[in-house]
Amino acid sequence: MHLLRLTAFAALFATVLPATLAAAKPPLREVPEIADGIFTIVVANEIRRHCDDINGRIFKGIGEIRRLRARANDLGYSDNEIRAVLDSDDEKERMRARGRTYMAQKGLNYDKPGDLCRLGRLEIQSNSAIGALLKAN
Repeated sequence: MHLLRLTAFAALFATVLPATLAAAKPPLREVPEIADGIFTIVVANEIRRHCDDINGRIFKGIGEIRRLRARANDLGYSDNEIRAVLDSDDEKERMRARGRTYMAQKGLNYDKPGDLCRLGRLEIQSNSAIGALLKAN
């Protein structure tokens, strides 16, 4: 009888624990290492797309994307949850707002011609996480 109760408890525990852990996960945008990594890639890509004198280190960027996906998977997030964040218009707007704030903290304005490229050169010069994904021509 004791073995039957123990087996039933183990089965219940195995069923309830994953669901409880999944429910306890914060939204992916609230996981700093993932959100910060996505932000870094988004900013580097924006600079690459708008600045003729700055190129992206594409393979390094792809590697960073894969690393972030693997880490998010390790934290219990599915590829569908990750994709939902990347495809979300709300998340894209949140990243744009964060980028504008980041630039303002450096005395730059996203809407001012040339400031995005100035940011890119500053990031490359300081060898920041963003700068590591870029190279000047």
